[in-house]
Amino acid sequence: MRLPLCLGAIVWCVSNVCSGQGPEPTVVVRAQTLIDGTSAQPRHNQDIVIRGNHIVEVSPTGTHSPPAGAQLIDLGSATVLPGLIDTHTHIFLQGEVPSAGGYDVQLLKFPASFRAARATVAARRALEQGFTTIRDVETEGAGYGDVGIKKAINEGYIPGPRMFVATRAISSTGGYSPDDYAPEITIPKGAQLIDGPVEARKAAREQLDNGADWIKVYMTHRSWLDEHGDLVSQPTLTVEELKAVVDEAHGWRKKVACHAYNGLGLQRALDGGCDSIEHGLELTDAQIAQMIKQGTWYVPTLAVYYYDPDPPETASGKRDRKRVALHGVSFQKALRAGVKIAFGTDVGGFVWTDPIAQEFSREVEFGMTPMQAIQSATSRAAELLGKRGELGVVAPGALADLVAVAGNPLEDVHRLEKVEFVMKDGAVFKPMSAAPH
Repeated sequence: MRLPLCLGAIVWCVSNVCSGQGPEPTVVVRAQTLIDGTSAQPRHNQDIVIRGNHIVEVSPTGTHSPPAGAQLIDLGSATVLPGLIDTHTHIFLQGEVPSAGGYDVQLLKFPASFRAARATVAARRALEQGFTTIRDVETEGAGYGDVGIKKAINEGYIPGPRMFVATRAISSTGGYSPDDYAPEITIPKGAQLIDGPVEARKAAREQLDNGADWIKVYMTHRSWLDEHGDLVSQPTLTVEELKAVVDEAHGWRKKVACHAYNGLGLQRALDGGCDSIEHGLELTDAQIAQMIKQGTWYVPTLAVYYYDPDPPETASGKRDRKRVALHGVSFQKALRAGVKIAFGTDVGGFVWTDPIAQEFSREVEFGMTPMQAIQSATSRAAELLGKRGELGVVAPGALADLVAVAGNPLEDVHRLEKVEFVMKDGAVFKPMSAAPH
């Protein structure tokens, strides 16, 4: 009669002690100033109790003694925030410069292994800058390489942020780079090209089956100025094609991000039911109203359009400056109207050695308060990703992703460009060299 009890003890030993598993470690992070991702004002003198990879308690310092055996990390006068979230990145891009071959060379000459190595460095760079989560919106011709990088991070082979990946992206014939090669030559494209609703649905199925967390669709491609000086963007997928993608993705409980600059392509993106508009350089009042009605998110990626404009006297240079002029106005209108806005940078479109957090200052320049900007990269971004309460907040039940910066980012958002401390999943990736006092 005692045999089952003995067997139970053996099973417990094998599954716990013998496997090296014991009580989860407890860490207490002490913050003189805490921006928790949701509150309108900072909280002061807070202890964040972490067990394993989750936050279990947030309470005023001195409310009770730290748990027995807990490690205390006192961050002094630094401001503590949730791990930051960038919802529009490209780890397989490196801010390609024309003199080095531009966009095309990576598809035509770089081995997949070389591109994966560069992506590994980019992923680490994101985490070093305090971005503990990213949504990487396509590999730009590197196939399902993002799935592999995500897996390597999750299994501890390489450091990097938590990743939501979009794999190959979808556009139509004539709707993606590289361009302008001899028509007799078949060259690789940076996205998966489809024509018709059947091919659109099949592409979505393939990408979802191969590990896509999101589907990325290009609803516009080339852009230029017309004879009146207005920005025109080439539309790609039809509404029917996009609806097939959206229907398939939603059936898998996944979402669809649509790259759309303006005009007909952006309108098709809304009519086709996309979940987020990426870039949205020119939004009409009617389109903003439709976004609010449908609950469509806006990921504007402001800063990247200030990089490397073509010479002002050229047609492309005039286009580049028109994009910037329209973009700020659209952001302001969307913000005033109450469109849901999430932080995204398009990093990879600029080099990973530049501050990813430069986007915060552009958001503030065009009307967000510093707290709104921070929330766009914390709780609001988490909501876009379907991780409300789990990411982007410092609260019981959330994953233990924390960053700290010296000084007060509500007075100067540029402070977010120099993150001093990074914790992801309860593990310190970047310790603070000396706690500021």
